[in-house]
Amino acid sequence: MRRDLMTMELDLGDRQKDMGGLPAEVPDLIARGALFVVNHSGGKDSQAMYLLLRQHVPAAQLVIVHADLGPVEWAGAVEHITATTAGEPLHVCRARRTLLQMIEERGMFPSPQQRQCTSDLKRGPIERTIRAITRERQALGFEAWGLVVNCMGMRAQESPGRKKLTSFKHSASNSKAGREWYDWLPIHSWSEVEVFAAIAAAGQRPHVIYSLGMTRFSCCFCIMASEHDLRTAARLATERPGLLNDPDLYSKYVGLERATGQVMLMPKNGVRLSLDQVTGVPA
Repeated sequence: MRRDLMTMELDLGDRQKDMGGLPAEVPDLIARGALFVVNHSGGKDSQAMYLLLRQHVPAAQLVIVHADLGPVEWAGAVEHITATTAGEPLHVCRARRTLLQMIEERGMFPSPQQRQCTSDLKRGPIERTIRAITRERQALGFEAWGLVVNCMGMRAQESPGRKKLTSFKHSASNSKAGREWYDWLPIHSWSEVEVFAAIAAAGQRPHVIYSLGMTRFSCCFCIMASEHDLRTAARLATERPGLLNDPDLYSKYVGLERATGQVMLMPKNGVRLSLDQVTGVPA
């Protein structure tokens, strides 16, 4: 049974409370009335990060932003966010085009080196939304809302690239037009085990796709996904299409590979394999 999230006290133990590695600047930013923005995909890391932030940041200083990826993400993301948060303002933003449209227009898939999917579909819309929120609140006379802490759920354990990320930094590029902006990775040091433990300790569950074998959320078929996740996603797309926003998504990816003459995955040992070859699931 779901607890009353508005009144429950999260007791994750002293060790877990310290795991967020609160930067020295954060208590002062809270005291100054900073707006803490929770980037929430609906995935396990976002969910655990939100629970950690709820321990330290007053509810009135929290807002949630979700970048809606439309047909390429798992179904029920917004519903899961709503069910596992305590009623803070939720802003859903969208890019002007979907990932599939982007691939069609460019005639190629994003790559680990050129991840337009991240910049165009996630980071760009989220940052525009945050700027709009600060403008609206400043116009109402809340001067402190120009002070922003943009919270993201990337973890060092996920990849060598994410391990190198700075967990707390001032954002000069976004500190303009009366804004003072910081980027924070509150659970950067957490392990996957600790993420799931924090969710369980709060009396919650992660999105259902984790129990069905997926290790990552957001895009169903991600260029950064493991072969295990791609095989699992292809199986779920054929066996349980209702889990996807677009039940025909798998066949559309394979069709785009054939139409563009490109494959979505980087070569492995010099061999370029199509998505259906990797998954073993006919499109």
